[in-house]
Amino acid sequence: MPLYSKKNNMTDNTPKEQNSIPTSKVQRSAKFVTTGIKIGGNYIKHYSKKLFNPEMDKSELNEDNASDIYESLSELKGSALKVAQMLSMDKNLLPQAYTDKFSQSQYNAPPLSGPLIVQTFKKYFGKTPDKIYDKFNVRSSNAASIGQVHQAELNGKKLAVKIQYPGVGDSISSDLKLVKPFAFRMLGMSEKELDVYMKEVEERLLEETDYELEVRRSIEFSNACSGLDNVVFPKYYPELSSKRIITMDWLEGKHLREFLQTNPSQELRDLIGQALWDFYNFQQHELRAVHADPHPGNFMITPDGKLGVIDFGCIKEMPEDFYYPFFSLTSTGLMENKQETIKAFRQLEMIHANDTPAQIEFYYTMYRQMIGLFAKPYITDHFDFGQTEFFEELYGFGEKVSKMPEFKQARGVKHFIYVNRTNFGLYNILHELKAKVKTDTFKPHVVEVFA
Repeated sequence: MPLYSKKNNMTDNTPKEQNSIPTSKVQRSAKFVTTGIKIGGNYIKHYSKKLFNPEMDKSELNEDNASDIYESLSELKGSALKVAQMLSMDKNLLPQAYTDKFSQSQYNAPPLSGPLIVQTFKKYFGKTPDKIYDKFNVRSSNAASIGQVHQAELNGKKLAVKIQYPGVGDSISSDLKLVKPFAFRMLGMSEKELDVYMKEVEERLLEETDYELEVRRSIEFSNACSGLDNVVFPKYYPELSSKRIITMDWLEGKHLREFLQTNPSQELRDLIGQALWDFYNFQQHELRAVHADPHPGNFMITPDGKLGVIDFGCIKEMPEDFYYPFFSLTSTGLMENKQETIKAFRQLEMIHANDTPAQIEFYYTMYRQMIGLFAKPYITDHFDFGQTEFFEELYGFGEKVSKMPEFKQARGVKHFIYVNRTNFGLYNILHELKAKVKTDTFKPHVVEVFA
């Protein structure tokens, strides 16, 4: 989730504050039912118009549904809104209307009002924020899917205080059950594939809503990455944090969109892009665990031109039986050896034990092409992420695959969900930066023979 920026976000475009949030299962399920009725009405309206205009496409229907779903999820907040945020980052899963609307949750979700925030402090600290900090701004600086951030001061130090929305951590499982019919309709996945997706999302969200775990991980990862050039982290304060509240240093800077509006030089774009590439690939290849929430709101560009990383809520660990076959395929000549490539695909469950020879040949060909595209930045020592041809080819192939019946069944181990999200999110940010990056700084560890 986005944390904070140099400018206060309370502008004319800022969504109106919420004075309440549905927290019980009954209240939250009622909201989903109401939204489902609205969507049903949108379909009736769409097909009624289509009777008189058979050439009419689904653009208006998608916009109406996206607005109604986002309005509902914004009020509920929590895991359902987080899923919307995740889907907005994938260029191939959703129509553009959904992507545009859901991306608002990365920066600009409706914040909760001051009294609700004060109640959270009373619950977890037994006192109001003004008794903990010298100064505390009850108006949030940024609000996202799981929590919002407030500025505070203590002993002359400016702090960022991240506060989780009430009920979010306790409603993950029930919310995901409720959002499943909407996801089924929007994504077009098979039920088995959707179940795998939702289970992995649920595991990560249960971790992401545990702020005590996040503080420990934030300290651990910021220490591990402290030697990286041009990457900075806030200091975290466990004594001022709890299960639903995190206190850390306030980082001055701009989010990516604000930064790009300043028309930065190519040299500065490349510097920030290199810092991002090194940050992610150091974690993937040296720590085997990675910051798996790479939307632009989680990063700041500081006034002295460094990359500030401000959220370690979502961490994906990569077991060896996933890491080695996947990154060996992306980083060696392994795919020139068909037999070993198929072994790696089997280990990654991209090819199944009961596949026919024709299916094996089909999936071998398609996955080889898919990974070959993904791996282009890894197989050279420099890569220009500003080139549009690479992304047109990448997303064009993804769109083609998403429409193929052979890919409607679940394929691939669950680890792909967050690892793909992480790497494609990284690619997208680097593309927005139009950065030229030295890509051989932290190389994958590989093997070329599989059991």
